[in-house]
Amino acid sequence: MFLMGAINAFWDGLIKQGSQSGMNEVEFLEEELRRWLTSKKRADMLVGMAYYGGRQEIERKERMMIGPDGGRVSVHNLPNFKIMDNQYGILVDQKNNYLLGKPVELKTEGQDDRYTAELDKIFDDEYAETLQATGENALNCGISWQFVYIDTEGQLRVRMLRGDRVLAFWKDDEHKQLDAALYVYPVTVYRGRTPDTVIKCEYYTTNGVRYFVFENDKLLPDNDKTDAAYMTIEGQPMNWSRVPLIAFKRERHEQPLICKVKCLQDALNQLTSWFADTTSEDIRSTILVLYNYDGEKLSDFRRNLMAYGAIKIRRDDGQNGGVEALHIEVNPQNFELIQKLLKRAIIENGRGFDAKDERFTSGDANKMNIQAAYSDIDLDANQMETQFKASLRNLMWFVNNYLQAVKGIVPTSDVTFVFNRDMLTNESETINNCRNSVGIISNETIVANHPWTEDTQQELERLKKEKQEAMDDLMGGDYAVLPGQDKPPQGE
Repeated sequence: MFLMGAINAFWDGLIKQGSQSGMNEVEFLEEELRRWLTSKKRADMLVGMAYYGGRQEIERKERMMIGPDGGRVSVHNLPNFKIMDNQYGILVDQKNNYLLGKPVELKTEGQDDRYTAELDKIFDDEYAETLQATGENALNCGISWQFVYIDTEGQLRVRMLRGDRVLAFWKDDEHKQLDAALYVYPVTVYRGRTPDTVIKCEYYTTNGVRYFVFENDKLLPDNDKTDAAYMTIEGQPMNWSRVPLIAFKRERHEQPLICKVKCLQDALNQLTSWFADTTSEDIRSTILVLYNYDGEKLSDFRRNLMAYGAIKIRRDDGQNGGVEALHIEVNPQNFELIQKLLKRAIIENGRGFDAKDERFTSGDANKMNIQAAYSDIDLDANQMETQFKASLRNLMWFVNNYLQAVKGIVPTSDVTFVFNRDMLTNESETINNCRNSVGIISNETIVANHPWTEDTQQELERLKKEKQEAMDDLMGGDYAVLPGQDKPPQGE
């Protein structure tokens, strides 16, 4: 489980290769970090988080017109709405809450109360919040991380690390076995009275953690921290035999969700903003035509039309000058149709569900209709659940070894993680199905599928207690009154 000071075979080989090429371990890390910080993969992560947080391409929108030289120039005297209809953010929340909105249940087969009690301490409400945050970040970045550590009170804890801040070094092409990782994060420091941003780095291996500062493309020792082991047991520094970082992937390719819908989200924002522009300015609805006020060149025509909503025309028929208004009708029905199509495309390409679907709003929702409406979001949820279950099994390796080494508690059974998807249901139909299943399937399965159940094991314990209380009342104390008897039988 634990080791002290042993060199990982992979990194030992890497160092030897580096020495032959003139690179040591730190120089190798510097080169990999420089490449990763400017990589397309990390850029997609940053875009995903930015779009989720409401920082999208529409913020850079400008109104343009033809300049004197025929090129495009910015116009500042026209309405320039930058409306953001953040369907991507809705999609992320929808997916995350669908899979992780309800706490993940732990099921054990053993009867060791000490083991289950310690599991309850670790996988508490705080961890449920951490897991939800991990899911959100995995959707935005394609991958998120959880770091396992021992707090000051000797309790095992887990915290989430953002995907855009972890440079992972994998042993295999499938990205299942982690050899080392570099955690990179900004810190604000003051140089005198001037704030400055410093890039801190934490280098995780099976030999413990090393601390660096990334400055001028160089990894320098962090003078504020001392390299250390991951924990101290009975006064002795100890390390895990695995790197205590666990990857939680959206799907096996680690692709951020934004890559599937960014162009559609941008188009929706542009359309909505353009419609607001056109309905708030005269130029799109009314054009003034000035007769006999000299004609103009084509470039001037385009510029005046855009900037002033007016054009000048010279008549050759000898008529007097005048002003005429041309009205342009903006059809809101066309806008609404395209807007609806774009929103639908975001849902379909992002594999979400439409809460306004007539299968939900018709008042005639049945189980088949609901399942059909959730079919797309289930496809992504199935992938994400498979990846998260594998990650949670990796987490259990740390949990079990911690309990055995620190608490002296030997795991007594395998742990199963049950994801409770937050799906709309026809409660009456589901309750009737539960009632009709009594005697056919186990009570535990029936209770688990009842729409009012929040914690299956807790609900089973309540049922057991209620049955026992009812039996005690029926027995009237020590003896039961049998049918046909007025009082309990008396002893001789």
